[in-house]
Amino acid sequence: VQLVESGGGLVQAGGSLRLSCAASGLTFSWYAMGWFRQAPGKEREFVAAVSWDGGSTYYADSVKGRFAISRDNARNTLYLQMNSLKPEDTAVYYCATHRSPWAPPGIHSDQFGSWGQGTQVTVSS
Repeated sequence: VQLVESGGGLVQAGGSLRLSCAASGLTFSWYAMGWFRQAPGKEREFVAAVSWDGGSTYYADSVKGRFAISRDNARNTLYLQMNSLKPEDTAVYYCATHRSPWAPPGIHSDQFGSWGQGTQVTVSS
């Protein structure tokens, strides 16, 4: 399984970014997917997750109403639209696949088995 994130960068507070995660080596449409992030000196934390069919989504309280997770199963790609960015959103963002096919989305990192290398998001004040 290979997951490759892209779309990170430097943005001013209040700005937007769209992250992408290209997946290969698995039947993408079978698996719930998630986004996590890790800021310097902090533990990795859950950001958002989406069911295998895109019908259900889950968000951390800290990003609810600002971020939107989506997927395109025809393109084997996961997205994270991030709006109204804040300096506290600065982190490395990782996409991940759930360990089990057809399982509902999880919010705990140990429920996810494959991870990308991460993409840096920096929000300046």
